[in-house]
Amino acid sequence: MVSRLRPFVLLLLAFALLGAACAKAPGRNDSASTSLSASGARPTIVFMTDFGTANDAVAICRAVIFSIAPADVRLTDITHQVTPFSIEEGARFLAGVTPYYPSGTVFLVVVDPGVGTSRKAIIVKTKKGQFFVLPDNGLITPVIDRDGLDSAHEITNPKWMIQAAVSSSFHGRDIFSPAAAHLAAGWDFTQAGPGVPTLVRLTIKTSKTTEKGIEGDIIGLDDPYGSLITNIPGEDFKQLGYSLGDQVTVFIDKKPVTVPYVKTFMNVPVGESLLYIDSRGRVGIANNEGNYARKFNFTPPGIIFIPRKGQTN
Repeated sequence: MVSRLRPFVLLLLAFALLGAACAKAPGRNDSASTSLSASGARPTIVFMTDFGTANDAVAICRAVIFSIAPADVRLTDITHQVTPFSIEEGARFLAGVTPYYPSGTVFLVVVDPGVGTSRKAIIVKTKKGQFFVLPDNGLITPVIDRDGLDSAHEITNPKWMIQAAVSSSFHGRDIFSPAAAHLAAGWDFTQAGPGVPTLVRLTIKTSKTTEKGIEGDIIGLDDPYGSLITNIPGEDFKQLGYSLGDQVTVFIDKKPVTVPYVKTFMNVPVGESLLYIDSRGRVGIANNEGNYARKFNFTPPGIIFIPRKGQTN
């Protein structure tokens, strides 16, 4: 009886060994510290570019991802309307979104005016355990400053790239999207290429408080509403002595504008302007049910100065 079962047992063993060999993809590692596979969670890729949606670039990147990543991958977007070439805006959007995603999330970010040059394509892991596939041009700076850097690797291994000639102008398709998909498939990111000990830093503008008041920058618009986004922290503004309901004269590119300091939009009549603390804790200038930037023909960047209560510029 034993002799009759032996060929069957040997056949089962052979199949088991073959399955184990096939499951080991190139560059994959089951270590929880270097790959996503150990967590058992459904992989998530969060995608952001400055490509816009008027052409096929985003759709092509998504197709590359789906051709490589596991069938159960979740692919979602931040935006593809980053102002073209604006690393600063991309960095701000990325830093604003990442706190709401869990450890293990893969962020794919392509705002890459230096594509095809000597700038590195990298994978960054933060101390929060999130992964970022992006150019080494400062996009990751605000996230690293907040969450800490675990490690970073340059993407040089051809197995992590598209299996065709890599172009000099579409690394979103040829390098970044495949790398993000391989991460979602559980590949070990330390195998993507050599370690990168020092990342390019973005110079982030901060507001300055003096005895006269606060000077800061208008860093963007809260579109489609046209509200002005500043880099002045709300808590710093509150130290200037203003109370809700006060009229505040602010200087936008040295031109005085007087607006009420209120809690929310409907605290002023429709069509009127206001100063408020936005949802991210920064000073904002808006128009209730209107578009402030369009109404006053303003395009960022710009300088804003808010004097202390009782003082003038």
